[in-house]
Amino acid sequence: MSDRGTAGTATPAPRRVVVTGLGAVSGLGLGAREFVDAIRAGRSGIAPAEQFDTTGFERTLAGEVQGFKAEEHLRRIHPSRWGRSALLAAAAARQAAEDAGLTEAGLAALRAASCFGTTNGESQVLEQLTAQWVGEGLGLLSPDLVEQADAGRIAAAVNAELGLTGEALTLGTACAAGNYAVGYGYDLIRTGEADVVLCGGADASNRATHAGFHRLGALAEDVPRPFDEHRDGIVTAEGGAALLLEPLESALARGARIYAEVLGYGMTCDAHHMTNPYAASIAECIRRAHRSAGIAPRDVDYVCAHGTGTPANDSTEVAAVREAFGGTVPPISSVKSMLGHTMGAAAAFGAVVCCAALSEGFLPASTTVRVVDPALGADVDCVPHQAREHRPRVVENHGFAFGGNNAVTIFGEFAA
Repeated sequence: MSDRGTAGTATPAPRRVVVTGLGAVSGLGLGAREFVDAIRAGRSGIAPAEQFDTTGFERTLAGEVQGFKAEEHLRRIHPSRWGRSALLAAAAARQAAEDAGLTEAGLAALRAASCFGTTNGESQVLEQLTAQWVGEGLGLLSPDLVEQADAGRIAAAVNAELGLTGEALTLGTACAAGNYAVGYGYDLIRTGEADVVLCGGADASNRATHAGFHRLGALAEDVPRPFDEHRDGIVTAEGGAALLLEPLESALARGARIYAEVLGYGMTCDAHHMTNPYAASIAECIRRAHRSAGIAPRDVDYVCAHGTGTPANDSTEVAAVREAFGGTVPPISSVKSMLGHTMGAAAAFGAVVCCAALSEGFLPASTTVRVVDPALGADVDCVPHQAREHRPRVVENHGFAFGGNNAVTIFGEFAA
């Protein structure tokens, strides 16, 4: 088979893609370093919700970002003109760019883009507009709030904050969206369409999401307990997470620190059920990710699970992993045990954890598990209670969403 294009020119080889910057604004800390240190220490970011009125709710815990003052983290955009989700994304992206050692001038000289995932968009803005509509009528909605309501402004805020001139794409594939964003960024770099991509996810804590999961009976009584025999649900959370992707050759040329290499990704959308995960489709998603990355199941040293802590999710996810891995299950844990479920940012936070695990040599814990559910199988190692010192070489990051949207990303250790 020829490697030449239709015009007779050689088709350039796909570029290798690496992660050189990380950013995280979460209930576990403001900054990737604080976030990773909290994950390794097994600290919890879950507490009584403060971002919304919990009157009338039986379950009132949330994983909210404490002490976040946008003006202390942002340089170019004014917080009053943007919704909280956009501010979380922009702050995490600036952290990732600075972590990668790229200045605004440096970014301006590159073809730089952003891609961020979300579940609820500017949920707090929409709640304020709804209250105005109900209380004062449609004609009296605040123009300033209407301007902030578009979910597309999440990625736009990243571009505005960092002066990026490439595309700004917001993906609304819910709890899998962070992995969708990483996959899209990987493609842009790999094919040469961009030189740098800031990708990740962001969502703000809000009453509507909390109420929705409450009505579904999916909120945990206290904390989320992924893989536990008596797990009973999630805790809603918020945050922004970002990764800076660039080609390997440019990272090496400028002497950048490389956290990990993005090896590939897989996606499926089965639309099997609005809320219940479907094991066969998840297993196929995993297989596609392995094929994309050019790896075999035996190469995966750790799985960063979607791991919500609901009875259906954890059993379905483990069954899907077992199917895709030929009957075995590698070490698999859930950082939602500490962080809560950050919705559209969840898989992005998982990606940050995967990069840190490869770079620093550890496996994050499922901290809240008491007794591992025997129905999951005696071989399931959910890294219970505390992080484990280990040097993984290939890790797999899961993100699954309502409607059957599934996305899996694969990261590998980079050795010069």
